[in-house]
Amino acid sequence: MRPSGSPEALEARRKIAARLFAQGKTLTEVAVSIGCSVSSAFRWKERWKHGGSRSLRAHQHLGRRSRLSHEQCDELLVALKQGTNHWGYSPSGWTCPLVHDLIRRRFGVKYNVDYVGTLLHRLGWSPQKPEQRARERDEWAIARWRRDEWPRLKKEPRTSS
Repeated sequence: MRPSGSPEALEARRKIAARLFAQGKTLTEVAVSIGCSVSSAFRWKERWKHGGSRSLRAHQHLGRRSRLSHEQCDELLVALKQGTNHWGYSPSGWTCPLVHDLIRRRFGVKYNVDYVGTLLHRLGWSPQKPEQRARERDEWAIARWRRDEWPRLKKEPRTSS
């Protein structure tokens, strides 16, 4: 699994390993001092031996470009904060199908509904479950029960004997 950190921070880590290799440190010593596995240290050493420090630089990971630009993602966040009612949806919370529809309507971009959750997570949104409360719930009666009945029913703490 890829360690956390920016590509620049991980590159700096590999370059520190290269300096340690140049000083004659063993794979185990480098792995312990940097906090990586011995197999990673071995891989880095091989790359360093054959290509020098340049071979340890961070590479740009190319992949499919996002269909939404950064500006559109920012616009989407603003739109989501405005709420579902603002955009003419009747439910009071966002669901992936609703966000999917909003993206299609607002930006003309079609995503798979299953991907919308991943997109929202990438934008810092997490799924929330609405609190389920009965319509008949009587807050006053609950508070009274907690104040009067619960202390009477609760077991007394054990005393040391």
